[in-house]
Amino acid sequence: MNRTIMHVDMNAFFASVEQQANPDLRGKPIAVVGSSHRTVITTSSYEARAFGVKTGMAPWEAKRCCPQLIFVIGDNRKYCHTSSRIMEMMQAYTPEVEVFSIDEAFMDVTGSLTHLYDTPERISYLLKARIRHAFGITCSVGIAPNKLLAKLASDMQKPDGLTVIRSEDIARVMETLPIKDLCGIGRKMERHLNMMSIYTCGELGRCDEARLTRKFGIIGRRLKEMGQGLDTSPVVPHGEDDEVKSVGHSMTLTRDISAREDILRYLLQLSEMVGRRARRYGVSGRTVSLYVRYADFFSSFGKQETLKGYISMSGDIYKAAVAILDSVELEQPVRLLGVKLSGLKHHSEQLALFPDERRQNELVRSMDIINDRFGEFTVTFGSMLKSRDKGSRVISPSWRPSGIRSVEVR
Repeated sequence: MNRTIMHVDMNAFFASVEQQANPDLRGKPIAVVGSSHRTVITTSSYEARAFGVKTGMAPWEAKRCCPQLIFVIGDNRKYCHTSSRIMEMMQAYTPEVEVFSIDEAFMDVTGSLTHLYDTPERISYLLKARIRHAFGITCSVGIAPNKLLAKLASDMQKPDGLTVIRSEDIARVMETLPIKDLCGIGRKMERHLNMMSIYTCGELGRCDEARLTRKFGIIGRRLKEMGQGLDTSPVVPHGEDDEVKSVGHSMTLTRDISAREDILRYLLQLSEMVGRRARRYGVSGRTVSLYVRYADFFSSFGKQETLKGYISMSGDIYKAAVAILDSVELEQPVRLLGVKLSGLKHHSEQLALFPDERRQNELVRSMDIINDRFGEFTVTFGSMLKSRDKGSRVISPSWRPSGIRSVEVR
């Protein structure tokens, strides 16, 4: 309770960046989409949100809400560059900056208040002014004694807001707050809690811990703490965060496919993307997962296989993914495919024992060097030449400015 945590959340980030890059878009309802015709809305401007346009909508659905809506194809490199610059600005006020996603971060400014600044509000005003001056965009800031409440506060006044939740105000704020407003309580959890006649954070905080534990297991205690506005999790700066537990890629296809030959080509492409990223950061994994979403958009399945040894070669990942595919019967044409390698460990390079294995390793290393220098899939497998689909242009919520979570954007 002696900490001072800020949560900085950029307002309609992708759309705001596009409006600043193109003055003709300012003040108009716009929606950022992917380059594929199978795209969805990744974010929309506040002008569009006033008409009910939401993230995740299909373009035709968004257009029905707002006939004058302007679609803008997203530029991931532009967003990554802007985000990285903003995170650097935050470092001027405290070294304890935790990147939460491409458009939001936590800052622990407890030490800064002791030595450099009078109030957290002063830091907020300075940071907001710097971001607006440099990029012409706004952010909303929440200030509170912990991360849970800071994120809650940043959502209370948007856009360009500043909200402070002080220790003495926590009980009053939480009493009538809907549980769905808390980060970490999604729709499914909300439904389960509602079935227990729990609708507000106040009711959740007063609920018997044993009752919550019987229903939700070990997270029951955490749920009760969340209802009380308690959170002891630290702000974890880059480089000190937990080890990444998986490396994955998914791709929304430009058309529905059902032919095995087509599916295998895309699986090989995804396996190469996963394998190359794993090799770049010196990790290998034992568990390969396959995710499939069907043509109706709503039906999907995921399945995984744990291997005897650790792998990072694209071919090995591909073989495991194909084995999973062959173990199920597809019910519909496929709209989206995903491959993930998990159960990771970091390893030092070891010399292969056999000549064939050494040649294979050298070939893969040469391909990685060329593709790192000239772009992904400059050199690739012959069977992938028909399906070099760039797929979805949506950035993962786990994105980080650098390291294994930083998905390559070209």
